[in-house]
Amino acid sequence: MNVLDYKLYYFLGVGGIGMSALARYFNHYGKPVHGYDKTSTVLTSQLQAEGISIHFNEDEELVKELFANYKKEEILVIYTPAVPKEHRELIYLQSTGYKLQKRAWVLGEITKQFRTIAIAGTHGKTTTTTLVTHILKTAGIECFAFLGGISQNYHTNLLLGDASDKDAIVVVEADEYDRSFLTLYPYITVITSVDADHLDIYGDTNSMHLTYTQFAYQVQKDGFLIVKKNVDNDLNLNVKRLIYSLNLDTEYSADSIHITDGEFCYNINSPIESVSDVAIGLPGLHNVENSIAAVAVAQQLGIKGDVINKALRSFKGVKRRFDYRVKTKSVVYIDDYAHHPEELKAAITAAKQLYPDKKVTGIFQPHLFSRTRDFADGFAESLDLLDVCVLLEIYPAREQPIEGINSQMLLDKMKSVNKFLVKKENVVGFLKMHPPEVVMTLGAGDIDSLIEPIEKMLKEGIEGLKGQKR
Repeated sequence: MNVLDYKLYYFLGVGGIGMSALARYFNHYGKPVHGYDKTSTVLTSQLQAEGISIHFNEDEELVKELFANYKKEEILVIYTPAVPKEHRELIYLQSTGYKLQKRAWVLGEITKQFRTIAIAGTHGKTTTTTLVTHILKTAGIECFAFLGGISQNYHTNLLLGDASDKDAIVVVEADEYDRSFLTLYPYITVITSVDADHLDIYGDTNSMHLTYTQFAYQVQKDGFLIVKKNVDNDLNLNVKRLIYSLNLDTEYSADSIHITDGEFCYNINSPIESVSDVAIGLPGLHNVENSIAAVAVAQQLGIKGDVINKALRSFKGVKRRFDYRVKTKSVVYIDDYAHHPEELKAAITAAKQLYPDKKVTGIFQPHLFSRTRDFADGFAESLDLLDVCVLLEIYPAREQPIEGINSQMLLDKMKSVNKFLVKKENVVGFLKMHPPEVVMTLGAGDIDSLIEPIEKMLKEGIEGLKGQKR
């Protein structure tokens, strides 16, 4: 049965970034789409405005009512592993014989129709996926895209192409959580990083690396595998591949890297066609590296250097990836999704490179008790790069508390003297008492609910300063 042949689509966890893209996909094709999520967010409000029905309380009776006019085989229930096993709707659907599929299976079914470009990695995959999509769109190539963030160029996490075009391409962010990416058999595979993560799923780094190796070998025989140099070292791949790096002797690399007017400028070396005088508005050497991977993908599809250069220069990034919320001479506010020690290190280092003479204040919300436990020393080391660190309590997501694992434990591991444990509701007041020069919100939980209050407070302060000068 084709995944578009069902008559009703029901999403458990519809507000997730990956789930919402699928909900939008089926809604676009005129299918009835309903869903549950734990909390109302900007994204769920957008989905509702697009015609998708969403409720926010576990309600088996509502599900029974929604399903009453359909046969069981006409309904596809899509769920995310983040939904707790004790969720009442999940238990009801499992016990009554409805067809339940994980998001990964559904995405895998969709990608079977098209040539697929899949970008995986513990860091860098969202920006790289979005950048590849933007290059394809700039080149006029017909493509679909399922993104792991909201593109600043297109203001969505789903781009739609022409399903009747036999040459259409689908670009997907390949998620390693719960081994989800093993449902994909791409034409082009990119692996940006394999730093340890999701050890609650994998148990240890070796097991995670073995799964990434399996994914790497799922690239089609006539396709291309593109991996970063240290990924190649860690996975010890024995298959044809293209290797990229920031500035090493690899097929794809960069040179003459420098910063001009807040932008990274450089050349990209390539065995096909070198791309000179590149400029990208995204901060940090890690984003230079992401752009090299995107260029490697584009060139396997025959896209020329002038088009690639134009796309890189016009790329605006991804929401919550070094996302400027306030940018003035007096104060800068950056929001970033960083929730792993290496991501924190990259984001904080980028801010300090761009603003070497300013004090950087970071507000970090740890995500998951298990991740905090597994990488506590790494988190402490990365957070010590901040001039001022504000820690929130751990966002539990799908987990129950673990004894002895909390933000105070993390704070105690840090060497910095300018470190504070602050309740989320007191953050704005803290910033008023300690006016920042550069402030960053960092994390993958519900810290995004602080963005608008912080932005409002900072802008009011700027207007107040203007009034005093008058």
